[in-house]
Amino acid sequence: MFQKELYVNRRKQLINQVKSGVLLFLGNEESSMNYPANPFRFRQDSTFLYYWGLDFPGLAAIIDVDNGREIIFGDDYTIDDIVWMGSQMTMKEKAHQIGVKETKQYKELGGDIEDLKKSGKQIHYLPQYRPENLIKIEALLGIKVNTVNQNISTDFIKAVVAQRSIKSDAEIKEIEYALSIAYEMHTMAMERTGPGIYEREIAGAMEGIANTMGQGLSFPIIFSIHGETLHNHYHGNLMNEGDIVVNDSGAESFLHYASDITRTIPVKGTFTPQQKEIYEIVLHAQLSAIDSMKPGVKFRDVHLLVAKVITKGLKELGFLKGDIDEAVSEGAHALFFPHGLGHMMGLDVHDMESLGEDFVGYDDNTRRSDQFGLAYLRMGKELKPGHVITVEPGIYFIPELIDLWREKRKFLHFIDYEKVEKYKSFGGIRIEDDVLVTEKGHRVLGKPIPKNIREVEDICSG
Repeated sequence: MFQKELYVNRRKQLINQVKSGVLLFLGNEESSMNYPANPFRFRQDSTFLYYWGLDFPGLAAIIDVDNGREIIFGDDYTIDDIVWMGSQMTMKEKAHQIGVKETKQYKELGGDIEDLKKSGKQIHYLPQYRPENLIKIEALLGIKVNTVNQNISTDFIKAVVAQRSIKSDAEIKEIEYALSIAYEMHTMAMERTGPGIYEREIAGAMEGIANTMGQGLSFPIIFSIHGETLHNHYHGNLMNEGDIVVNDSGAESFLHYASDITRTIPVKGTFTPQQKEIYEIVLHAQLSAIDSMKPGVKFRDVHLLVAKVITKGLKELGFLKGDIDEAVSEGAHALFFPHGLGHMMGLDVHDMESLGEDFVGYDDNTRRSDQFGLAYLRMGKELKPGHVITVEPGIYFIPELIDLWREKRKFLHFIDYEKVEKYKSFGGIRIEDDVLVTEKGHRVLGKPIPKNIREVEDICSG
């Protein structure tokens, strides 16, 4: 938990932004794996953590903006609970840690909300992603479950996004700690990956590091010789000489701030000449993107810069032809680079995605494209100091996508399908770092993890 004053100031800033009404916050509950007393590992809602800092289930909170009244709803543990869980602070004591004076039992939430509704106050709430919280909103506000997220407060969303998008020094410190865990995960993976080893052996060891050094993984590990599958969580493949592995993984700090790093590893310790050619294009694209990042630059323009670097590199190798700018404008490059360049990161690895990507990554001056590939860009708007953004270009040879486009005769004037056909078993390469936008430019966060070919081969063959 951060110092009390940080949470107090965050809530004060929120009140100043929303202006009127009541802000309703629902914390998360435990979810059972296979019977009630055997739950999944608990993860608190990130917005609840941001404003209230309390990291345990069974909580809700309200802020009456008109009079600045703040109430935490939650129950003290009974002696039966304490027998199993040990000594516990009271709700009053926990609330004091975050500068809240008023607490009530959870069962009182419904009555208080009803009184506030009767007084004519607007109840603001955020999009809900947990089924139990959808049901709670229905009970509290009389809104049917299937329409709860059609009645969200855009004022509340925009206020939260405005605050959470700009990371404080304390938050950057947490992210860098999460990156120190990722450093250990990725360097261990490079050292231990080799022919005859199953992916799960490395993925499991990385998860062990995340659990030992922090709050576990920030998202399920992607560690696969089939890197052409962008979010591949299967770890059952046996790695063989000549394979390359995409390792996209990260950890959470003890306060749940995320890291997100990708490296591509040659299984036998060295890349083949063909793998080196593609790898160098991806690395050049990533470094070009990072170099271009500064306040006032739209991240969509950084994405398009990367698309042109990738297109130029693939043209030189014979995969693409024609005018580079035209190929990117029409979207021909997306056969090889079909995803967005990056996303915001903080308390969520895809920061605030539950609030809606168009609120987080776009605004009135930057609208999301509907073009294949570019449509998947989660962050397009202008960069500001305090933004933390992942930069993760890649090149992939996706057999099904290649077959589909070739059958439809898409972009025949740009794509040499005969050349592409020879690489259908290649897989994919992605390289990713986490970058802070500063007042004058940018800073790559965390201890550098090997990414140029010589460094990667040195540690892999070590």
